[in-house]
Amino acid sequence: MSATASAAAPSRDDFAAMLEESFENHDVAEGSVVQGTVTAIEKDMAVIDVGLKTEGRVALKEFGAGGRDAPLKVGDVVEVYLERVENALGEAVLSRDKARREESWVKLEVAFNDNQKVEGVIFNQVKGGFTVDLQGATAFLPRSQVDIRPVRDVGPLMGTPQPFQILKMDRRRGNIVVSRRTVLEESRAEMRQELVQNLEEGQVIEGVVKNITDYGAFVDLGGIDGLLHVTDIAWRRVNHPTELLQIGQQVKVKIIKINHETHRISLGMKQLLDDPWQGIEAKYPAGAKFTGRVTNITDYGAFVELEPGIEGLIHVSEMSWTKKNVHPGKIVATSQEVDVMVLEVDPVKRRISLGLKQVMQNPWEAFLEQHPVGSEVEGEVKNKTEFGLFLGLDGDVDGMVHLSDLDWNRPGEVMIEEFKKGDIVRAQVLDVDVEKERISLGVKQLGGDPFVDTTGEMRKGSVVTCEVIEVKDGGLEVKIVDTELTAFIRRADLARERADQRPERFAVGEKFDARVTQFDKKAHKIAVSIKALEIAEEKEAVATYGSSDSGASLGDILGAALKKREEGSED
Repeated sequence: MSATASAAAPSRDDFAAMLEESFENHDVAEGSVVQGTVTAIEKDMAVIDVGLKTEGRVALKEFGAGGRDAPLKVGDVVEVYLERVENALGEAVLSRDKARREESWVKLEVAFNDNQKVEGVIFNQVKGGFTVDLQGATAFLPRSQVDIRPVRDVGPLMGTPQPFQILKMDRRRGNIVVSRRTVLEESRAEMRQELVQNLEEGQVIEGVVKNITDYGAFVDLGGIDGLLHVTDIAWRRVNHPTELLQIGQQVKVKIIKINHETHRISLGMKQLLDDPWQGIEAKYPAGAKFTGRVTNITDYGAFVELEPGIEGLIHVSEMSWTKKNVHPGKIVATSQEVDVMVLEVDPVKRRISLGLKQVMQNPWEAFLEQHPVGSEVEGEVKNKTEFGLFLGLDGDVDGMVHLSDLDWNRPGEVMIEEFKKGDIVRAQVLDVDVEKERISLGVKQLGGDPFVDTTGEMRKGSVVTCEVIEVKDGGLEVKIVDTELTAFIRRADLARERADQRPERFAVGEKFDARVTQFDKKAHKIAVSIKALEIAEEKEAVATYGSSDSGASLGDILGAALKKREEGSED
């Protein structure tokens, strides 16, 4: 080794000094923000010297984060985040984004804890909302927090510095949620509070229609909105506010109500006009007929406009005499002119009940005029029920034939099976109840009443000949000779003497005379009695052949009566 080489070699002290200098240059630690100088710009990367004898590279786009244009040039001093002192390539791992984020997070945490607003810039749209640059930290702005009302176009809001309220922060996860809506609501609340103090109920004020919905219109009163409900736009029915209003239209309104707690203001336009309901009872008296226009149809009826601002309801039950379960839309149509009758007027509730069927003739009255009781009609079988037939008649009314009016002799339950829907049936009108809207018909009445036809001059007290058709323990079932009538003679009516009141004394086919004790043509009931005949004959015999003072015995009197009867039979 030469003397020159030996002199150039560093001593132990020199090496220690160099090592100490190296440590002094390493006073920055990984995971912290350090200052560096831009030494070169290569394509899309900036070469930055942070004093570590090595350089690091940072993408130029990191210096324009958040949508802000930040031109960079050689010699600029910038703050960067030191992730690693040296990587596999011998370069420092730096990040401008993380440096800005670290710096911003400290300020944002203070603002969040103090409930202060922060300034940011909306720079990108993501799923469910937008991203906001809060001076280095990226926050999420939900779409619902952009404005008080939904905003269709957010373009004008992007790239513009504006205040935000931090709703949530999580430094460990790096999440920040902000709201622009909260800031607007606070400023609006302050403004509304001031404006509401200058307004009072009953005041007439001008405003501009700001927004229109199905239920009304929002009117800007100069910084505060009031709701003009659809029912307060005009006295007449307004189906949708757009019929009378449009956005941007200037309107004069009256303040109806102010809620100082919620700052809600109710407005009205019709209140500036005369109330058409004043004196309504005199103008539309009950029972009077008017012509109106159908404005709305519901399941329960139809609304008819009698004049602008005055509407009445035709309930579904007052629409037709005969169509009971039909939707009102099948009877009347919207905008149709109809004649109606006023049924009731309630000025307090602002209701008018109208009737449509009342201006037409009652079909049951018309039927009774054309088909009086006793006349014959013809109708189609509309329905069969357990109690009779329903026939469709003239005037779109129905009549009922009860089971008991189908046949004189056969049971109604059997007779009804001979009819089916669609059959044309002739019947006689038995009764028409206009009030109850009922028509009673009879089929068996067309052929006459066999009870009346066969009984002739028979009446209560008449003597008839009976033929035994059945012997029972309780009496006899008999048939009146020369008729189709049957009757039942009870045991007590078989004889005057108790010993002779035995049904077994008689045989089927045996004939005898009896006296009619009950005769009801309408109910078709007849009752006969042998006992009654014996008592009647006895009285007649006593009256004819003897008296109380003649001295003749009852046997003598009855013997004479029987002899007289036998002689009459021989003659």
